[in-house]
Amino acid sequence: MDQKNLKFTNDHEWIRVDGTVATIGVSDYAQKELGDVVYIELPQVGDTFSKGDACSNIESVKAVNDIYTPLSGEITEVNESLEDKPESINQSPYEDGWIFKIRIDNSEELDDLMSSDKYEEYLKGI
Repeated sequence: MDQKNLKFTNDHEWIRVDGTVATIGVSDYAQKELGDVVYIELPQVGDTFSKGDACSNIESVKAVNDIYTPLSGEITEVNESLEDKPESINQSPYEDGWIFKIRIDNSEELDDLMSSDKYEEYLKGI
Protein backbone atom coordinates (compact mmCIF):
# COMPACT_ATOMS: atom_id res chain seq x y z
CA MET A 1 0.00 0.00 0.00
CA ASP A 2 1.14 3.51 -0.74
CA GLN A 3 1.58 5.17 2.65
CA LYS A 4 1.66 8.59 0.97
CA ASN A 5 -2.17 8.57 0.96
CA LEU A 6 -2.37 7.97 4.70
CA LYS A 7 -2.64 10.42 7.59
CA PHE A 8 -0.97 9.82 10.97
CA THR A 9 -1.27 10.82 14.63
CA ASN A 10 1.37 11.48 17.30
CA ASP A 11 0.14 8.23 18.90
CA HIS A 12 1.16 6.29 15.77
CA GLU A 13 -2.28 5.50 14.39
CA TRP A 14 -2.71 5.67 10.63
CA ILE A 15 -5.86 6.85 8.90
CA ARG A 16 -7.07 6.15 5.36
CA VAL A 17 -10.05 8.31 4.39
CA ASP A 18 -12.60 7.08 1.86
CA GLY A 19 -15.43 9.60 1.61
CA THR A 20 -17.06 9.86 5.04
CA VAL A 21 -15.44 6.70 6.45
CA ALA A 22 -11.91 6.36 7.81
CA THR A 23 -10.00 3.11 8.28
CA ILE A 24 -7.70 3.12 11.32
CA GLY A 25 -4.68 1.01 12.22
CA VAL A 26 -1.30 1.32 13.90
CA SER A 27 1.79 2.38 11.99
CA ASP A 28 4.70 0.15 11.08
CA TYR A 29 6.76 2.07 13.64
CA ALA A 30 4.18 1.30 16.35
CA GLN A 31 3.97 -2.41 15.59
CA LYS A 32 7.77 -2.69 15.73
CA GLU A 33 7.81 -0.91 19.11
CA LEU A 34 5.03 -3.16 20.42
CA GLY A 35 6.76 -6.39 19.49
CA ASP A 36 4.73 -9.51 18.76
CA VAL A 37 1.01 -8.74 19.05
CA VAL A 38 -0.80 -11.58 20.83
CA TYR A 39 -4.30 -10.13 21.42
CA ILE A 40 -6.46 -7.18 20.42
CA GLU A 41 -9.64 -5.93 22.03
CA LEU A 42 -11.77 -4.47 19.24
CA PRO A 43 -14.35 -1.71 19.67
CA GLN A 44 -18.01 -2.59 19.04
CA VAL A 45 -19.78 -1.68 15.80
CA GLY A 46 -22.25 1.10 16.60
CA ASP A 47 -20.22 2.56 19.47
CA THR A 48 -19.50 6.27 19.17
CA PHE A 49 -16.31 7.96 20.27
CA SER A 50 -14.90 11.46 20.46
CA LYS A 51 -11.51 12.27 19.02
CA GLY A 52 -8.80 11.10 21.42
CA ASP A 53 -10.93 8.49 23.22
CA ALA A 54 -9.37 5.10 23.95
CA CYS A 55 -11.48 2.70 21.90
CA SER A 56 -9.53 -0.57 21.95
CA ASN A 57 -6.26 -2.01 23.14
CA ILE A 58 -3.45 -4.15 21.82
CA GLU A 59 -1.62 -6.69 23.93
CA SER A 60 1.88 -7.64 22.88
CA VAL A 61 4.61 -9.68 24.46
CA LYS A 62 5.92 -6.40 25.94
CA ALA A 63 2.83 -4.53 27.17
CA VAL A 64 -0.82 -3.56 26.73
CA ASN A 65 -1.38 -0.31 24.84
CA ASP A 66 -4.54 1.68 24.21
CA ILE A 67 -5.62 2.61 20.70
CA TYR A 68 -7.07 6.12 20.51
CA THR A 69 -9.55 7.15 17.87
CA PRO A 70 -8.08 10.04 15.88
CA LEU A 71 -11.53 11.18 14.74
CA SER A 72 -14.97 11.54 16.29
CA GLY A 73 -17.66 9.25 14.95
CA GLU A 74 -19.41 5.89 14.97
CA ILE A 75 -17.65 2.56 14.49
CA THR A 76 -19.00 1.05 11.27
CA GLU A 77 -16.80 -2.04 10.98
CA VAL A 78 -14.09 -3.90 12.89
CA ASN A 79 -11.45 -6.28 11.57
CA GLU A 80 -12.74 -9.49 13.16
CA SER A 81 -9.94 -11.53 11.56
CA LEU A 82 -7.60 -9.97 14.15
CA GLU A 83 -9.33 -11.99 16.88
CA ASP A 84 -7.83 -15.16 15.39
CA LYS A 85 -4.75 -13.59 13.79
CA PRO A 86 -3.62 -10.59 15.86
CA GLU A 87 -0.15 -11.05 14.37
CA SER A 88 -1.56 -9.50 11.15
CA ILE A 89 -0.84 -6.15 12.83
CA ASN A 90 2.87 -7.05 12.80
CA GLN A 91 2.91 -8.70 9.39
CA SER A 92 0.78 -6.23 7.45
CA PRO A 93 0.00 -3.09 9.48
CA TYR A 94 -1.33 -1.11 6.50
CA GLU A 95 -3.30 -3.89 4.80
CA ASP A 96 -4.54 -6.93 6.75
CA GLY A 97 -3.77 -5.33 10.13
CA TRP A 98 -6.32 -2.51 9.99
CA ILE A 99 -8.32 -2.33 13.24
CA PHE A 100 -11.60 -0.47 12.69
CA LYS A 101 -13.56 1.86 10.44
CA ILE A 102 -15.31 4.95 11.71
CA ARG A 103 -17.90 7.24 10.14
CA ILE A 104 -16.38 10.72 10.35
CA ASP A 105 -18.55 13.16 12.33
CA ASN A 106 -16.32 16.21 11.89
CA SER A 107 -14.16 16.37 8.78
CA GLU A 108 -12.31 19.40 10.21
CA GLU A 109 -10.57 16.97 12.61
CA LEU A 110 -8.67 15.64 9.58
CA ASP A 111 -6.75 18.92 9.55
CA ASP A 112 -5.07 17.92 12.84
CA LEU A 113 -3.49 14.80 11.32
CA MET A 114 -0.01 14.54 9.85
CA SER A 115 0.77 13.73 6.25
CA SER A 116 3.04 10.77 5.58
CA ASP A 117 5.99 13.11 5.05
CA LYS A 118 5.30 15.02 8.29
CA TYR A 119 4.99 11.72 10.17
CA GLU A 120 8.39 10.59 8.85
CA GLU A 121 9.87 13.86 10.13
CA TYR A 122 8.11 13.35 13.46
CA LEU A 123 9.67 9.87 13.80
CA LYS A 124 13.15 11.29 13.30
CA GLY A 125 12.66 13.34 16.46
CA ILE A 126 11.76 10.35 18.65
